[in-house]
Amino acid sequence: MPTFSAPDGTRLAYRVNGEGDPVVCIPGGPTDSTYLGDLGGLSMHRRLIFLDLRGTGRSAIPEDTSSYRCDRLVDDVEALREHLGLPRMDLLGHSAGTNIAVQYAARYPKNIGNLALITPGSAAVGITITGEMRRERAQLRKAEPWFPAAFAALEAITEGTGSDWEAIAPFFCGRWDAAAKKHQAAGRPSNKEAVALFAAEGAFDPEATRAALAAFRAPVLLLAGELDLNSPPQSVAEFAGLFPDASLVVQPGAGHYPWLDDAGRFAATTAAFLG
Repeated sequence: MPTFSAPDGTRLAYRVNGEGDPVVCIPGGPTDSTYLGDLGGLSMHRRLIFLDLRGTGRSAIPEDTSSYRCDRLVDDVEALREHLGLPRMDLLGHSAGTNIAVQYAARYPKNIGNLALITPGSAAVGITITGEMRRERAQLRKAEPWFPAAFAALEAITEGTGSDWEAIAPFFCGRWDAAAKKHQAAGRPSNKEAVALFAAEGAFDPEATRAALAAFRAPVLLLAGELDLNSPPQSVAEFAGLFPDASLVVQPGAGHYPWLDDAGRFAATTAAFLG
Protein backbone atom coordinates (compact mmCIF):
# COMPACT_ATOMS: atom_id res chain seq x y z
CA MET A 1 0.00 0.00 0.00
CA PRO A 2 1.66 3.30 -1.04
CA THR A 3 2.34 6.01 1.52
CA PHE A 4 3.35 9.66 1.61
CA SER A 5 4.35 12.18 4.26
CA ALA A 6 1.89 14.69 5.68
CA PRO A 7 3.16 18.22 6.44
CA ASP A 8 3.79 17.24 10.07
CA GLY A 9 5.70 14.11 9.07
CA THR A 10 2.93 11.59 9.75
CA ARG A 11 3.02 8.73 7.21
CA LEU A 12 -0.33 8.40 5.46
CA ALA A 13 -1.48 5.50 3.31
CA TYR A 14 -3.75 5.31 0.30
CA ARG A 15 -4.97 2.56 -2.00
CA VAL A 16 -5.62 2.67 -5.72
CA ASN A 17 -8.38 0.84 -7.59
CA GLY A 18 -9.12 1.06 -11.31
CA GLU A 19 -7.67 2.80 -14.32
CA GLY A 20 -8.08 6.16 -16.01
CA ASP A 21 -8.24 9.70 -14.71
CA PRO A 22 -7.87 9.83 -10.92
CA VAL A 23 -10.53 10.67 -8.34
CA VAL A 24 -9.32 11.25 -4.78
CA CYS A 25 -11.83 9.72 -2.33
CA ILE A 26 -12.19 10.80 1.30
CA PRO A 27 -13.95 8.38 3.68
CA GLY A 28 -16.24 9.28 6.54
CA GLY A 29 -15.97 8.07 10.10
CA PRO A 30 -13.15 8.92 10.56
CA THR A 31 -12.52 5.29 9.67
CA ASP A 32 -10.54 3.00 7.39
CA SER A 33 -11.43 3.67 3.75
CA THR A 34 -11.94 -0.07 3.12
CA TYR A 35 -15.71 0.25 3.70
CA LEU A 36 -15.95 2.25 0.46
CA GLY A 37 -14.96 -0.85 -1.54
CA ASP A 38 -14.69 0.28 -5.16
CA LEU A 39 -17.82 2.45 -4.82
CA GLY A 40 -20.12 0.03 -6.57
CA GLY A 41 -17.94 -0.41 -9.63
CA LEU A 42 -16.98 3.24 -10.11
CA SER A 43 -13.45 1.89 -10.54
CA MET A 44 -14.55 0.57 -13.95
CA HIS A 45 -14.81 4.21 -15.06
CA ARG A 46 -12.04 6.02 -13.16
CA ARG A 47 -8.90 5.42 -11.11
CA LEU A 48 -10.00 5.73 -7.50
CA ILE A 49 -7.46 6.88 -4.91
CA PHE A 50 -8.71 6.19 -1.39
CA LEU A 51 -7.02 8.08 1.44
CA ASP A 52 -6.80 6.43 4.86
CA LEU A 53 -7.22 9.37 7.22
CA ARG A 54 -4.51 9.75 9.84
CA GLY A 55 -4.86 7.25 12.66
CA THR A 56 -7.09 4.93 10.57
CA GLY A 57 -6.45 1.97 8.31
CA ARG A 58 -2.76 1.79 7.45
CA SER A 59 -2.05 5.44 8.12
CA ALA A 60 0.07 6.23 11.17
CA ILE A 61 -1.18 7.68 14.43
CA PRO A 62 0.09 11.26 14.64
CA GLU A 63 2.24 12.51 17.51
CA ASP A 64 -0.09 15.51 17.87
CA THR A 65 -3.58 14.05 18.18
CA SER A 66 -5.16 17.52 17.92
CA SER A 67 -4.40 17.07 14.19
CA TYR A 68 -7.43 14.76 14.03
CA ARG A 69 -9.52 17.94 13.85
CA CYS A 70 -11.48 18.19 10.61
CA ASP A 71 -10.05 21.46 9.34
CA ARG A 72 -6.50 20.20 9.90
CA LEU A 73 -7.17 17.09 7.82
CA VAL A 74 -7.48 19.40 4.82
CA ASP A 75 -3.68 19.70 4.88
CA ASP A 76 -3.40 15.92 4.40
CA VAL A 77 -5.59 16.03 1.28
CA GLU A 78 -3.44 18.80 -0.20
CA ALA A 79 -0.29 16.81 0.61
CA LEU A 80 -1.76 13.82 -1.24
CA ARG A 81 -2.52 15.97 -4.31
CA GLU A 82 1.07 17.23 -4.32
CA HIS A 83 2.41 13.70 -3.82
CA LEU A 84 0.38 12.47 -6.81
CA GLY A 85 1.60 15.38 -8.94
CA LEU A 86 -1.92 16.47 -9.90
CA PRO A 87 -2.31 20.13 -10.94
CA ARG A 88 -6.06 19.69 -10.33
CA MET A 89 -8.01 16.72 -9.06
CA ASP A 90 -11.54 15.43 -8.96
CA LEU A 91 -12.51 15.00 -5.31
CA LEU A 92 -15.17 12.71 -3.80
CA GLY A 93 -16.19 12.72 -0.14
CA HIS A 94 -18.59 10.47 1.72
CA SER A 95 -20.52 11.25 4.92
CA ALA A 96 -18.25 12.99 7.47
CA GLY A 97 -15.54 13.05 4.82
CA THR A 98 -17.51 15.67 2.92
CA ASN A 99 -16.76 18.10 5.74
CA ILE A 100 -13.09 17.72 4.83
CA ALA A 101 -13.86 17.97 1.12
CA VAL A 102 -15.83 21.22 1.32
CA GLN A 103 -13.24 22.84 3.58
CA TYR A 104 -10.64 21.80 1.00
CA ALA A 105 -12.80 23.36 -1.73
CA ALA A 106 -13.06 26.55 0.30
CA ARG A 107 -9.30 26.74 0.83
CA TYR A 108 -8.03 25.41 -2.52
CA PRO A 109 -10.81 26.05 -5.07
CA LYS A 110 -8.46 26.14 -8.06
CA ASN A 111 -7.14 22.66 -7.27
CA ILE A 112 -10.49 20.91 -7.90
CA GLY A 113 -11.93 19.85 -11.25
CA ASN A 114 -15.18 18.22 -10.06
CA LEU A 115 -16.49 17.77 -6.51
CA ALA A 116 -18.78 14.86 -5.58
CA LEU A 117 -20.41 14.86 -2.14
CA ILE A 118 -22.06 11.51 -1.34
CA THR A 119 -24.70 11.43 1.43
CA PRO A 120 -22.88 14.42 2.89
CA GLY A 121 -22.37 15.43 6.48
CA SER A 122 -23.13 19.13 6.88
CA ALA A 123 -21.39 20.31 10.06
CA ALA A 124 -18.84 22.33 8.06
CA VAL A 125 -21.61 24.46 6.54
CA GLY A 126 -23.82 24.66 9.62
CA ILE A 127 -26.90 22.85 8.28
CA THR A 128 -29.01 21.47 11.10
CA ILE A 129 -30.79 18.14 10.72
CA THR A 130 -33.81 18.06 13.01
CA GLY A 131 -35.26 15.11 14.85
CA GLU A 132 -38.43 15.54 12.84
CA MET A 133 -36.51 15.20 9.57
CA ARG A 134 -34.99 11.95 10.80
CA ARG A 135 -38.37 10.62 11.98
CA GLU A 136 -39.89 11.38 8.59
CA ARG A 137 -37.21 9.29 6.83
CA ALA A 138 -37.50 6.54 9.44
CA GLN A 139 -41.27 6.23 8.96
CA LEU A 140 -40.66 5.18 5.36
CA ARG A 141 -39.38 1.88 6.81
CA LYS A 142 -42.33 1.10 9.10
CA ALA A 143 -43.22 -2.09 7.20
CA GLU A 144 -39.81 -3.61 7.97
CA PRO A 145 -39.76 -6.31 10.68
CA TRP A 146 -36.94 -4.60 12.57
CA PHE A 147 -38.69 -1.20 12.60
CA PRO A 148 -40.33 -1.14 16.09
CA ALA A 149 -37.12 -1.73 18.04
CA ALA A 150 -35.02 0.50 15.77
CA PHE A 151 -37.54 3.35 15.89
CA ALA A 152 -37.76 3.16 19.69
CA ALA A 153 -33.97 3.45 19.86
CA LEU A 154 -34.04 6.38 17.42
CA GLU A 155 -36.62 8.20 19.54
CA ALA A 156 -34.49 7.70 22.65
CA ILE A 157 -31.39 9.05 20.89
CA THR A 158 -33.35 12.01 19.50
CA GLU A 159 -34.74 12.84 22.93
CA GLY A 160 -31.36 12.46 24.62
CA THR A 161 -32.41 9.51 26.77
CA GLY A 162 -30.62 6.74 24.90
CA SER A 163 -27.45 5.97 22.94
CA ASP A 164 -28.01 2.56 21.32
CA TRP A 165 -26.52 3.39 17.93
CA GLU A 166 -26.27 -0.28 16.99
CA ALA A 167 -30.05 -0.61 17.22
CA ILE A 168 -30.63 2.07 14.58
CA ALA A 169 -28.10 0.61 12.11
CA PRO A 170 -30.86 -0.76 9.80
CA PHE A 171 -31.95 2.82 9.04
CA PHE A 172 -28.59 3.47 7.35
CA CYS A 173 -29.10 0.80 4.69
CA GLY A 174 -31.66 0.53 1.91
CA ARG A 175 -31.86 -3.22 2.61
CA TRP A 176 -31.05 -4.66 6.01
CA ASP A 177 -29.75 -7.98 4.73
CA ALA A 178 -26.66 -10.10 5.42
CA ALA A 179 -24.47 -7.95 3.14
CA ALA A 180 -25.58 -4.77 4.88
CA LYS A 181 -24.93 -6.24 8.32
CA LYS A 182 -21.44 -7.33 7.27
CA HIS A 183 -20.69 -3.91 5.79
CA GLN A 184 -21.96 -2.10 8.88
CA ALA A 185 -19.74 -4.17 11.16
CA ALA A 186 -16.66 -3.79 8.94
CA GLY A 187 -17.05 -0.02 8.65
CA ARG A 188 -17.24 0.71 12.36
CA PRO A 189 -14.57 3.27 13.40
CA SER A 190 -11.82 1.72 15.51
CA ASN A 191 -9.94 4.88 16.54
CA LYS A 192 -12.25 6.43 19.11
CA GLU A 193 -9.91 9.37 19.73
CA ALA A 194 -9.93 10.31 16.03
CA VAL A 195 -13.74 10.27 16.08
CA ALA A 196 -13.93 12.30 19.30
CA LEU A 197 -11.51 15.01 18.12
CA PHE A 198 -12.79 15.30 14.52
CA ALA A 199 -15.32 17.97 15.50
CA ALA A 200 -13.31 19.55 18.33
CA GLU A 201 -13.65 23.28 18.97
CA GLY A 202 -12.40 25.24 15.97
CA ALA A 203 -12.99 22.40 13.47
CA PHE A 204 -15.71 24.30 11.62
CA ASP A 205 -16.34 27.90 10.57
CA PRO A 206 -19.67 27.60 8.73
CA GLU A 207 -20.00 31.28 7.88
CA ALA A 208 -16.57 31.49 6.25
CA THR A 209 -17.01 28.15 4.48
CA ARG A 210 -20.40 29.16 3.08
CA ALA A 211 -18.94 32.43 1.79
CA ALA A 212 -16.12 30.58 0.04
CA LEU A 213 -18.48 27.99 -1.49
CA ALA A 214 -20.69 30.76 -2.88
CA ALA A 215 -17.72 31.69 -5.09
CA PHE A 216 -16.74 28.09 -5.92
CA ARG A 217 -17.07 27.64 -9.69
CA ALA A 218 -16.35 23.95 -10.24
CA PRO A 219 -19.28 21.54 -10.86
CA VAL A 220 -20.61 19.83 -7.73
CA LEU A 221 -22.69 16.66 -7.36
CA LEU A 222 -24.65 16.15 -4.16
CA LEU A 223 -26.08 12.63 -3.98
CA ALA A 224 -28.62 11.75 -1.29
CA GLY A 225 -30.25 8.44 -0.44
CA GLU A 226 -34.04 8.53 -0.43
CA LEU A 227 -34.14 6.60 2.87
CA ASP A 228 -31.07 8.10 4.55
CA LEU A 229 -31.89 9.58 7.95
CA ASN A 230 -28.25 10.49 8.56
CA SER A 231 -28.19 12.88 5.58
CA PRO A 232 -31.86 13.39 4.68
CA PRO A 233 -32.65 14.63 1.17
CA GLN A 234 -33.99 17.93 2.61
CA SER A 235 -30.63 18.76 4.19
CA VAL A 236 -28.73 17.70 1.06
CA ALA A 237 -30.97 19.96 -1.05
CA GLU A 238 -30.18 22.87 1.29
CA PHE A 239 -26.48 22.00 0.96
CA ALA A 240 -26.75 22.07 -2.85
CA GLY A 241 -28.13 25.60 -2.65
CA LEU A 242 -24.79 26.84 -1.30
CA PHE A 243 -23.00 26.27 -4.64
CA PRO A 244 -23.30 28.23 -7.92
CA ASP A 245 -23.10 25.03 -10.04
CA ALA A 246 -24.60 22.08 -8.15
CA SER A 247 -26.56 19.02 -9.25
CA LEU A 248 -28.76 17.28 -6.67
CA VAL A 249 -29.58 13.59 -7.16
CA VAL A 250 -31.75 11.57 -4.78
CA GLN A 251 -31.15 7.85 -5.35
CA PRO A 252 -34.40 5.87 -4.89
CA GLY A 253 -34.40 3.16 -2.23
CA ALA A 254 -30.92 4.08 -1.01
CA GLY A 255 -29.66 4.68 2.50
CA HIS A 256 -26.37 6.17 3.66
CA TYR A 257 -24.28 3.86 1.45
CA PRO A 258 -25.96 4.18 -1.96
CA TRP A 259 -23.32 2.12 -3.79
CA LEU A 260 -24.45 -0.90 -1.71
CA ASP A 261 -28.16 -0.45 -2.41
CA ASP A 262 -27.93 -0.09 -6.20
CA ALA A 263 -24.34 -0.27 -7.38
CA GLY A 264 -25.18 0.14 -11.06
CA ARG A 265 -27.27 3.24 -10.57
CA PHE A 266 -24.75 4.81 -8.20
CA ALA A 267 -21.75 4.16 -10.44
CA ALA A 268 -23.56 5.36 -13.57
CA THR A 269 -24.74 8.58 -11.90
CA THR A 270 -21.36 9.41 -10.38
CA ALA A 271 -19.35 8.44 -13.48
CA ALA A 272 -21.61 10.57 -15.71
CA PHE A 273 -21.03 13.56 -13.45
CA LEU A 274 -17.27 13.06 -13.23
CA GLY A 275 -17.05 12.62 -17.01
